[in-house]
Amino acid sequence: MKLLELIESLFAHYGYLVLLIGLPLDAIALPIPPGNTTLTYTGYLSFKGILSLPSALAAAFAGAAIGMTVTYWIGYKLGMPLIERYGKWLLLKPEYLTKTRRFYDKYGNRLLLFSCFIPGVRQFIGYFAGIVRVPYRDFALYGYAGSALWVLAFVGVGYLFGEQWQLAFRWLEQSLKYLSLGVAAALVLILSLKWRGRRLRARLDKLKGEADG
Repeated sequence: MKLLELIESLFAHYGYLVLLIGLPLDAIALPIPPGNTTLTYTGYLSFKGILSLPSALAAAFAGAAIGMTVTYWIGYKLGMPLIERYGKWLLLKPEYLTKTRRFYDKYGNRLLLFSCFIPGVRQFIGYFAGIVRVPYRDFALYGYAGSALWVLAFVGVGYLFGEQWQLAFRWLEQSLKYLSLGVAAALVLILSLKWRGRRLRARLDKLKGEADG
Protein backbone atom coordinates (compact mmCIF):
# COMPACT_ATOMS: atom_id res chain seq x y z
CA MET A 1 0.00 0.00 0.00
CA LYS A 2 1.38 3.40 -0.99
CA LEU A 3 2.04 6.02 1.67
CA LEU A 4 -0.82 8.28 0.63
CA GLU A 5 -3.22 5.34 0.48
CA LEU A 6 -2.17 4.41 4.02
CA ILE A 7 -2.83 7.93 5.30
CA GLU A 8 -6.18 8.06 3.49
CA SER A 9 -7.16 4.75 5.08
CA LEU A 10 -6.13 5.92 8.54
CA PHE A 11 -8.14 9.13 8.23
CA ALA A 12 -11.15 7.20 6.92
CA HIS A 13 -11.11 4.86 9.93
CA TYR A 14 -9.86 7.11 12.74
CA GLY A 15 -10.35 10.75 11.69
CA TYR A 16 -8.76 13.25 14.05
CA LEU A 17 -7.20 10.44 16.11
CA VAL A 18 -4.64 10.12 13.31
CA LEU A 19 -3.31 13.52 14.37
CA LEU A 20 -3.57 12.90 18.12
CA ILE A 21 -1.74 9.56 17.88
CA GLY A 22 0.30 9.79 14.66
CA LEU A 23 2.07 13.06 15.41
CA PRO A 24 3.31 11.91 18.85
CA LEU A 25 4.66 8.77 17.15
CA ASP A 26 6.44 10.99 14.64
CA ALA A 27 8.05 12.97 17.50
CA ILE A 28 9.14 9.77 19.24
CA ALA A 29 10.95 8.85 16.00
CA LEU A 30 8.34 6.39 14.73
CA PRO A 31 7.14 8.42 11.75
CA ILE A 32 4.16 6.19 10.85
CA PRO A 33 2.58 8.08 9.17
CA PRO A 34 5.16 10.84 8.46
CA GLY A 35 4.26 14.11 10.16
CA ASN A 36 4.83 16.51 7.26
CA THR A 37 2.77 14.46 4.83
CA THR A 38 0.01 13.90 7.37
CA LEU A 39 -0.31 17.59 8.14
CA THR A 40 -0.38 18.65 4.50
CA TYR A 41 -2.98 16.02 3.67
CA THR A 42 -4.97 17.24 6.67
CA GLY A 43 -5.04 20.68 5.10
CA TYR A 44 -6.23 19.19 1.81
CA LEU A 45 -9.04 17.28 3.57
CA SER A 46 -10.02 20.54 5.26
CA PHE A 47 -10.06 22.24 1.85
CA LYS A 48 -12.38 19.49 0.61
CA GLY A 49 -14.66 19.97 3.62
CA ILE A 50 -14.07 16.42 4.89
CA LEU A 51 -12.40 17.76 8.04
CA SER A 52 -13.14 20.93 9.98
CA LEU A 53 -10.13 23.23 9.68
CA PRO A 54 -10.30 24.57 13.29
CA SER A 55 -10.75 21.04 14.70
CA ALA A 56 -7.93 19.72 12.51
CA LEU A 57 -5.57 22.49 13.62
CA ALA A 58 -6.46 21.90 17.27
CA ALA A 59 -5.95 18.12 17.01
CA ALA A 60 -2.69 18.55 15.10
CA PHE A 61 -1.27 21.02 17.60
CA ALA A 62 -2.33 18.78 20.50
CA GLY A 63 -0.64 15.77 18.87
CA ALA A 64 2.57 17.68 18.16
CA ALA A 65 2.66 19.12 21.69
CA ILE A 66 2.06 15.69 23.23
CA GLY A 67 4.93 14.24 21.21
CA MET A 68 7.36 16.97 22.22
CA THR A 69 6.34 16.71 25.87
CA VAL A 70 6.76 12.92 25.98
CA THR A 71 10.22 13.04 24.41
CA TYR A 72 11.31 15.86 26.74
CA TRP A 73 10.38 13.92 29.87
CA ILE A 74 11.92 10.70 28.56
CA GLY A 75 15.16 12.60 28.04
CA TYR A 76 14.85 14.37 31.40
CA LYS A 77 14.08 11.28 33.48
CA LEU A 78 16.07 8.58 31.67
CA GLY A 79 18.65 10.30 29.47
CA MET A 80 21.09 11.61 32.06
CA PRO A 81 21.11 8.48 34.27
CA LEU A 82 21.86 6.36 31.20
CA ILE A 83 24.64 8.71 30.11
CA GLU A 84 26.15 8.78 33.60
CA ARG A 85 26.15 5.00 33.68
CA TYR A 86 27.06 4.12 30.12
CA GLY A 87 28.41 7.41 28.74
CA LYS A 88 32.03 6.32 28.86
CA TRP A 89 31.23 3.45 26.50
CA LEU A 90 29.56 5.90 24.11
CA LEU A 91 32.37 8.49 24.41
CA LEU A 92 29.96 10.91 26.11
CA LYS A 93 32.07 12.54 28.80
CA PRO A 94 30.54 14.98 31.33
CA GLU A 95 32.51 17.88 29.87
CA TYR A 96 30.92 17.23 26.48
CA LEU A 97 27.48 17.65 28.01
CA THR A 98 28.61 20.85 29.71
CA LYS A 99 29.74 22.26 26.37
CA THR A 100 26.51 21.09 24.78
CA ARG A 101 24.49 22.89 27.44
CA ARG A 102 26.47 26.08 26.83
CA PHE A 103 25.71 25.76 23.13
CA TYR A 104 22.02 25.32 23.93
CA ASP A 105 22.03 28.34 26.25
CA LYS A 106 23.31 30.39 23.33
CA TYR A 107 21.30 29.03 20.41
CA GLY A 108 18.83 26.50 21.79
CA ASN A 109 15.66 28.57 22.04
CA ARG A 110 15.91 29.60 18.39
CA LEU A 111 16.60 25.99 17.44
CA LEU A 112 13.54 24.86 19.38
CA LEU A 113 11.38 27.39 17.60
CA PHE A 114 12.24 26.01 14.15
CA SER A 115 13.27 22.43 14.98
CA CYS A 116 10.04 20.90 13.67
CA PHE A 117 10.91 22.08 10.16
CA ILE A 118 14.33 20.39 10.12
CA PRO A 119 14.29 16.70 9.08
CA GLY A 120 15.65 14.50 11.87
CA VAL A 121 15.94 17.34 14.38
CA ARG A 122 12.20 17.26 15.12
CA GLN A 123 12.52 13.69 16.38
CA PHE A 124 15.59 14.46 18.50
CA ILE A 125 15.16 17.92 20.00
CA GLY A 126 12.80 16.89 22.81
CA TYR A 127 15.13 14.16 24.08
CA PHE A 128 18.08 16.52 23.80
CA ALA A 129 16.38 19.32 25.75
CA GLY A 130 15.45 16.88 28.50
CA ILE A 131 18.91 15.35 28.72
CA VAL A 132 20.65 18.73 29.14
CA ARG A 133 18.00 19.74 31.71
CA VAL A 134 16.46 22.69 29.89
CA PRO A 135 13.83 24.15 32.28
CA TYR A 136 10.43 22.86 31.23
CA ARG A 137 8.99 26.38 31.14
CA ASP A 138 11.54 27.46 28.51
CA PHE A 139 11.13 24.23 26.58
CA ALA A 140 7.33 24.57 26.56
CA LEU A 141 7.38 28.24 25.54
CA TYR A 142 9.58 27.79 22.48
CA GLY A 143 8.82 24.15 21.70
CA TYR A 144 5.05 24.57 21.63
CA ALA A 145 5.35 27.81 19.67
CA GLY A 146 7.51 25.96 17.14
CA SER A 147 4.98 23.13 16.97
CA ALA A 148 2.21 25.65 16.26
CA LEU A 149 4.25 27.20 13.43
CA TRP A 150 4.93 23.75 11.96
CA VAL A 151 1.28 22.75 12.08
CA LEU A 152 0.09 26.03 10.59
CA ALA A 153 2.67 25.90 7.79
CA PHE A 154 2.00 22.37 6.55
CA VAL A 155 -1.75 22.33 7.11
CA GLY A 156 -1.84 25.75 5.46
CA VAL A 157 -0.07 24.43 2.36
CA GLY A 158 -2.61 21.64 1.97
CA TYR A 159 -5.54 23.96 2.55
CA LEU A 160 -4.38 26.87 0.38
CA PHE A 161 -3.17 24.83 -2.59
CA GLY A 162 -6.09 22.41 -2.58
CA GLU A 163 -5.90 19.97 -5.48
CA GLN A 164 -2.29 21.01 -6.12
CA TRP A 165 -1.23 20.19 -2.56
CA GLN A 166 1.15 17.38 -3.56
CA LEU A 167 3.08 19.64 -5.92
CA ALA A 168 3.33 22.39 -3.29
CA PHE A 169 4.29 19.84 -0.63
CA ARG A 170 7.16 18.46 -2.71
CA TRP A 171 8.44 21.99 -3.34
CA LEU A 172 8.27 22.83 0.38
CA GLU A 173 10.01 19.61 1.44
CA GLN A 174 12.76 20.15 -1.15
CA SER A 175 13.26 23.75 -0.02
CA LEU A 176 13.50 22.71 3.62
CA LYS A 177 16.00 20.00 2.74
CA TYR A 178 18.28 22.48 0.96
CA LEU A 179 17.84 24.98 3.79
CA SER A 180 18.79 22.34 6.36
CA LEU A 181 21.89 21.37 4.39
CA GLY A 182 22.87 25.02 4.14
CA VAL A 183 22.44 25.60 7.87
CA ALA A 184 24.40 22.44 8.67
CA ALA A 185 27.24 23.50 6.36
CA ALA A 186 27.31 26.96 7.94
CA LEU A 187 27.48 25.46 11.44
CA VAL A 188 30.32 23.15 10.44
CA LEU A 189 32.20 26.10 8.93
CA ILE A 190 31.67 28.27 12.03
CA LEU A 191 32.76 25.51 14.41
CA SER A 192 35.79 24.75 12.24
CA LEU A 193 36.84 28.42 12.22
CA LYS A 194 36.41 28.65 15.99
CA TRP A 195 38.48 25.49 16.50
CA ARG A 196 41.26 26.80 14.26
CA GLY A 197 41.12 30.15 16.02
CA ARG A 198 41.59 28.49 19.42
CA ARG A 199 44.52 26.45 18.12
CA LEU A 200 46.12 29.57 16.64
CA ARG A 201 45.71 31.51 19.91
CA ALA A 202 47.18 28.58 21.83
CA ARG A 203 50.24 28.53 19.57
CA LEU A 204 50.70 32.28 19.84
CA ASP A 205 50.42 32.12 23.64
CA LYS A 206 53.00 29.33 23.66
CA LEU A 207 55.41 31.29 21.47
CA LYS A 208 54.91 34.37 23.64
CA GLY A 209 55.63 32.35 26.75
CA GLU A 210 58.82 30.92 25.24
CA ALA A 211 59.93 34.41 24.15
CA ASP A 212 59.29 35.84 27.62
CA GLY A 213 61.15 32.93 29.16
